[in-house]
Amino acid sequence: MLRVQRMLDCCAELLDEVGYAHLSTTRIAERAGVAIGSVYQFFPDKKAITQALGLRFLDQFATRITDRLAGADRSDWTAVVDAIVDEYVDMHRTVTGFRSLHFGDVVDPQLLDRGADNNRVISVRLRQIIVAHHGLEDGEELDRAVHVSVEAADAVLKLAFRNDPDGDALLVLEAKRLVRSYLRQFSEPAADTAPQ
Repeated sequence: MLRVQRMLDCCAELLDEVGYAHLSTTRIAERAGVAIGSVYQFFPDKKAITQALGLRFLDQFATRITDRLAGADRSDWTAVVDAIVDEYVDMHRTVTGFRSLHFGDVVDPQLLDRGADNNRVISVRLRQIIVAHHGLEDGEELDRAVHVSVEAADAVLKLAFRNDPDGDALLVLEAKRLVRSYLRQFSEPAADTAPQ
């Protein structure tokens, strides 16, 4: 519905302008040019609106990665890692509201899903994309590897953007190198790497 999308667009604009602490349903309604009752018809409070925005960002992120991988070599982990990190960095730089909200951690570590941390929700979505792109067999090992990769990349990318609004290019590269190195285990012959 166009009215809901307009509210989400205005929420994103306001997040970049005033931050979550100063965001309100009243401000969103005023910016969207709708009555406050229209906001409450769809969202009980500002947290619900930011949750919807975070889920929209997640869908955009997944679509951008899937589109980028459409023509990529299915055996190349580098292309997958680059696509994920590059699309995250580009969204941070260009998508209104994303740099302020990301996928919701600034609001609630479980904003995207009451039953899971935001990074867990992201790792599940990325694992689905990776399985579809590479034709890999899904399972606990891949699930754990993607989850660890998301957590590690998230930490380094937060560092990259901490003091540089465009993201420190060298730290972005380090995030890629870290994840590529870790995921290399899935593109090489299996070895006994279980802890003793």
